[in-house]
Amino acid sequence: MSIPGSITARRSGLAVAFLCFAIIVADGYDMVIYGAALPELLDEPGWHLSKSTAGLIGSWTLGGLMLGFLAAGPLADRRGRRSALFAGIILFSAGSLLSALAPSVAVFGVSRFITGVGIGAVVPSAVALTLEYAPPKRRMLYNGAMLTGFSFGGILASLVAMWMLPHLHWRSLFWVAACFIVLLPVMYLRLPESVEYLVRSGRLDEARALAAQYGRQDTIDGAVLAASAAPTADRQGGLRTLATSSMVVRVVLFVLISICVNVMVYGLNTWAPALMRSQGYALGSSLQFLLALQAGGVIGAVIGSYFADRVGPGKVVPALFLIGVVALAVLTNKMDTGLLLVAIVFAGIGGTGTNTVLYGFVANNFPENARGSALGVIMGLGRTGAMLGPAVAGWILDAGHGASWAFYAFMIPGAIGAVLALAVPVVVRRRRESLEPVAA
Repeated sequence: MSIPGSITARRSGLAVAFLCFAIIVADGYDMVIYGAALPELLDEPGWHLSKSTAGLIGSWTLGGLMLGFLAAGPLADRRGRRSALFAGIILFSAGSLLSALAPSVAVFGVSRFITGVGIGAVVPSAVALTLEYAPPKRRMLYNGAMLTGFSFGGILASLVAMWMLPHLHWRSLFWVAACFIVLLPVMYLRLPESVEYLVRSGRLDEARALAAQYGRQDTIDGAVLAASAAPTADRQGGLRTLATSSMVVRVVLFVLISICVNVMVYGLNTWAPALMRSQGYALGSSLQFLLALQAGGVIGAVIGSYFADRVGPGKVVPALFLIGVVALAVLTNKMDTGLLLVAIVFAGIGGTGTNTVLYGFVANNFPENARGSALGVIMGLGRTGAMLGPAVAGWILDAGHGASWAFYAFMIPGAIGAVLALAVPVVVRRRRESLEPVAA
């Protein structure tokens, strides 16, 4: 992307966050629409789709998500944030189109895997760009607000399903998802590249032009200083930086935390409507359950990010985990619809809200030249939990156990995640202290 050096008009980091938000809305829609369509998919003539197989298809989607994260993080650090974003938009739109046309369970499963790869490909770059262009004292808030796009996408999926499913085939939901390809030309024309990436790539004129446009001279000054001070072999950052002894322990710890939260988030997003129907609620009420879950995710993301800027994400993440655990414990009991919707809102706060703040928690603990790789590797491997959540719930239901046992399966990892998140500052501090004598 060539930008004339004479351009000096100020642009806002809020515009960057909004563009990334739009991409994450598409991601949220593509991910949540499967759960909304699942009750109808189970009744698709000729497919004979069992609950276990349906859970596995949800896991295949998340397997693609893992691959997308693992590939896109290093790609973004090496080839630029925009390249990873563009590739992701193309893939998740193509996967959605194939889902709408799928003639069999096998083809549908492949299409969901492709969709997952595309979704995973865009998230690390969206987070990295939002954090880079946000005002320094509002980075967590900007990032959290941007990532609410996932929940807004889920809300959109729920509303579209509530409107379309009574009148149209489930395939119509995936035709809507395929329309997100319209984001590609918008992003190509309006989304800037990372200033730090341009500096590391030797494209200083473009970097200076962008810094001038967005009023981020501090960013380019810091990037030039970091690039000149780094050893030649480390200037490109990425996986090389993560492999150093000071980084490996924190990578492993964050991966475990990510696994825990993803069991909660994706297990609920996949099975919420079906769990509600198994407890005797009508399809409309089941979709309201999914809608309330996404609304809770928005509330948790915004409030959690607000406090993360003030007290640090290391304190907010464990608190959000515990909110989710308590809400899931409440959901194991039979209750009227009003109380149940309140409980699921809090489950969304503790699930998607936790996951949103976790992105900023990870980004804060890794240098810029490896931030995309750290987010990709940690959130990618963390999708192991996202694969387990839907699959385990499917096995539990096929075994004849009630919905309460599925909620237990989501609740236990949440408690473990809270403990691990509390351990992060201790581990990082001890590791830093153990390295100081060596450095001296």
